[in-house]
Amino acid sequence: MKRITVFICFFDCVCILHDLGIIIKKHMSNQFGFIDIILLAMFAGFIILRLRNILGRKTGHQRKPTSRHFPKGMEILKDIENNEAIKTGNVEEEIKEQFLKGANIAYEQIITSFTKGDKKSLKNLLGKNLFDDFSQVIDERKKKELKCEITFIGVKSLKILELKKIENIYKITVNFVSEIITCVKDKNNQIVEGNPDIIKTVNDVWKFSKNMWSQDPTWYLVETSNK
Repeated sequence: MKRITVFICFFDCVCILHDLGIIIKKHMSNQFGFIDIILLAMFAGFIILRLRNILGRKTGHQRKPTSRHFPKGMEILKDIENNEAIKTGNVEEEIKEQFLKGANIAYEQIITSFTKGDKKSLKNLLGKNLFDDFSQVIDERKKKELKCEITFIGVKSLKILELKKIENIYKITVNFVSEIITCVKDKNNQIVEGNPDIIKTVNDVWKFSKNMWSQDPTWYLVETSNK
């Protein structure tokens, strides 16, 4: 429907401009009425403005894409007017659930990427300092020719423990309780740590951070600990 309207407006505008050109030629040769030229010019201007309103304009303030790991539910935290919600922890449950869905995906990816030594994936999810720490462990593991194996069973539970704002930096602390099977083998494929036959329960506390003045939509993992 919008395309048809645009076409009609565009066609009207072209016709009016064509007629206006003919009239101007007549005016130059036959002294055609000056008032008629002004009226047609005003009408052409009206059609052009109407066409512009239908098509719309880019203002440079379009919504940025959200991170695939942290869905749009947390976008509300961008609004400066809503900072009080962070201070008091009075954030709607629906928004918390949306954030936790993304955090759950990121949690599994970070654990599996770290085990595989996949620095490229980790760099997109970790704060700089934590990425340096993870990279150091991966490098040491590689130097010792150790190989980690993991089977991620799943997250049993997760909840937000703390919501904090310091100036433009927002931090959200999440408690993850998960089940995994993991072990470390040496170059001879001998197990030096863990057990490939035992499911282990892991209780992690992770802190995610985001600069709300940044155009980057990602919430980066900046701190980890065990509960």
